Amino acid sequence: MSDAGLKKQILHDKDIREPLFYFLEERYGKVRILEEKCTGRARADVVMVTPYTLYGIEIKSDADTYARLDGQVKNYNWYYDRNIIVAGSSHAGHVKEHVPEWWGIITVEPDENGDVDFYVLREAGQNPKVKEDRKITILWRTELNHLLEKNRLPKYREKSKKFVQDKLMEKVPGEILWPQAYEELFERDYNAIAQEIEEFRSNRRKQAVNRRNDVWNKQVRRL
Repeated sequence: MSDAGLKKQILHDKDIREPLFYFLEERYGKVRILEEKCTGRARADVVMVTPYTLYGIEIKSDADTYARLDGQVKNYNWYYDRNIIVAGSSHAGHVKEHVPEWWGIITVEPDENGDVDFYVLREAGQNPKVKEDRKITILWRTELNHLLEKNRLPKYREKSKKFVQDKLMEKVPGEILWPQAYEELFERDYNAIAQEIEEFRSNRRKQAVNRRNDVWNKQVRRL
């Protein structure tokens, strides 16, 4: 491919995403990739889990603009230990101006064979704005239940998900809790989790029916 052809080639999200996963696996070793995870009001393009770190990764292809990036950066900063922006070559010269200094920057451009190359422009630093009470919301209720069990805490079946989140952060030191949480994300099986969630909801419905029946029976006995 000629230099002129390379300059004209615009990379879209679909051109970047799959090669990016291979690049991340080669660079970081043991990782679990979760695509398009909702965090607050925004959606993370990629969530990467390593044994001790949760990464949020935003993809800005050559076809993308910075229109929504300020709000996206705010959400990423609340949820992830480290954040990375993966930018098409059209953004390479000025992407630093649009993300905090602790964000990692990876640029991507097409090579002469029509494949894509990734370049680490800046390593991701520790995010000083991460909020643990936001980060823990990434875990599903069944995963929280696993953490309760691992740490020999009560099951809190009648309590809300928020109560369980707060109790785990209160009772389990962060250096223990977060590696356990990331292990849960590594092991996340969407089919198995869906079944567990349905079983949990079914049990909650049965408990609610039993409570209503108990109240009804007490009222009948009083008549």
